[in-house]
Amino acid sequence: MRKGSTVQKVALPGLKLNKNKKKDEEEALDAGGGWDSYGKALIKPPDQLELTDAELKEEITRTLTANNPHAPQNIVHYSFKERSFKVTTAVDQLAVLFEMEGNLVHIDSDEGRRLRAKEGLASEPATVKAGGETDEEKLETVVIPDELGREVDEVGEEDRPDSVVSKTGAKEQKATNQFNFSERASQTLNNPPREISCQTEPPPRSIFGATVSQWEIYDAYVMELQKLERNKEKQKAPTLRKDVDKSRKKTMLTETANDDITKVRKGAKILERMVHQNTFDDLAQDFKYFEDGSDEFRDQEGTLLPLWKFQYDKAKGLSITALCWNKKYPDLFAVGMGSYDFSYQGRGMLVFYSLKNSAFPEYIYPTDSGVMCLDIHEQHSYLAAVGFNDGCVAVYNLKREGSEPVYKSTAKTGKHTDPVWQVRWQKNDMDNKNNFCSVSSDGRVVSWALVKNELVFTDIIRLSLVGPESAQQLGLLACGTSLDFHKQMDYLFLVGTGEGKIHKCSKTYSSKYLETYEAHSMAVDAVKWNHFHPKVFISCSSDWTIKIWDHTINTPMFTFDLKVPVGDVAWAPYSSTIFAAVTTDGNQEEQEYYIGVK
Repeated sequence: MRKGSTVQKVALPGLKLNKNKKKDEEEALDAGGGWDSYGKALIKPPDQLELTDAELKEEITRTLTANNPHAPQNIVHYSFKERSFKVTTAVDQLAVLFEMEGNLVHIDSDEGRRLRAKEGLASEPATVKAGGETDEEKLETVVIPDELGREVDEVGEEDRPDSVVSKTGAKEQKATNQFNFSERASQTLNNPPREISCQTEPPPRSIFGATVSQWEIYDAYVMELQKLERNKEKQKAPTLRKDVDKSRKKTMLTETANDDITKVRKGAKILERMVHQNTFDDLAQDFKYFEDGSDEFRDQEGTLLPLWKFQYDKAKGLSITALCWNKKYPDLFAVGMGSYDFSYQGRGMLVFYSLKNSAFPEYIYPTDSGVMCLDIHEQHSYLAAVGFNDGCVAVYNLKREGSEPVYKSTAKTGKHTDPVWQVRWQKNDMDNKNNFCSVSSDGRVVSWALVKNELVFTDIIRLSLVGPESAQQLGLLACGTSLDFHKQMDYLFLVGTGEGKIHKCSKTYSSKYLETYEAHSMAVDAVKWNHFHPKVFISCSSDWTIKIWDHTINTPMFTFDLKVPVGDVAWAPYSSTIFAAVTTDGNQEEQEYYIGVK
């Protein structure tokens, strides 16, 4: 009841009569011509289609399906199993027109009953009226004015005397939503999260692995003892502070100067090469495009044009004893220097030159003994094997700083007793270790393996005048002068001797020769296998001849008499029928011959 007015909610029985009146009107419309009785008429459009009675009575069947007409029917996916595109049969036909998330709970569900029981409400608040009244016959609430003209509230179920609410005296409460419910009193302000992080550099790490042996432990202890002895000597020796300060200043100056030089060294080398190539550009053009037109009028002869000239002032007085090109870098080659005067042997030198700069060597390695032969590894182009006049062999590493070799043989490790005339790199052995072979005047053919910090030798064969099996018994050893391995069969090799014979040997048979060729009347200076033909090899000697052999035949196929001693011979890398030879006449002048064999 509102304040200041008297409002009474009553049920009007006239409402039922009004409903019955509406029903009578609808029945009258259906029975009595419809809207025509009220002054309305239907208007026929002029373009309406005229149908016959048969067409009107015809039944047209339309089937409604749940398929989406706008859904694509040609969707394909790639099948990785079948490696082809497959048509997808299952197409999503669902079309969502409206979607709204609800938070209502059904009153008759288990969850609704639990909520009502929890809040102390009746399980079934609905009432059923006696007599089976229909929905249209239920009482409706209307608004009626009171005596003062104010509107009266709607007559509701809550104020009726026969309702359940009036009988129980309790008002139904709305059930709380269990999906999205929160009390305002429980909401508090959450402090914003703060994150504090810092970044530091990880400590440096280094992984080291090595195999420790007994001699390495012994060497480490010896080095530690030497350091202790040096420290004791420094403590005993009286030194003045002034001398110490001066020495420190000198070392600081030298260190700073060295640092500055190392920084500028690479840039200075590039600039030096650029200046040199610009200065000698005409030589580079002749190297690529020179062709003598007068060669057309010569039958079997040609001309040679000298290009670059390489020299080093500190190597004056030394003879060039060996030369080898780098297989990986075609502009780089190594030169060995020594002396052929065996009555007097002095120092030697190993020098690396590049065609990009002929004015100064790229690498310089001075040696105590004269260099007699050298060879550069094909895969590891920074390794160079060198044979010396005193019988030692050594390996130089271009990546290492310093002028000392990384490996060198000694008397304890089985060095040769006479000059080493030939060294040749081989493929890695069973333990995947680099190895090379050497031949010397002492009659030994030795294989050297690079193991840690030393060379491990293995005698392949001992050359003798009678035979390998009697070499140790009689002591008649032959003089080995040249060596070359087969290009395809690694175990097969040729050895030239000072007596003029060529022996065909194998690594697997160290007790005998496979074949002996009576090749020359003087020492065999060089023997080389052909790069293309596996059966052919060539030899040269101081008896003025060059001979081409088939290793299956004991007699030579071709013999060339050059009328002067032949010092070396080599096959052309681009042809199987061209070779070059170097000869020496009485005036120590070198001449080259290019002869084609067809």
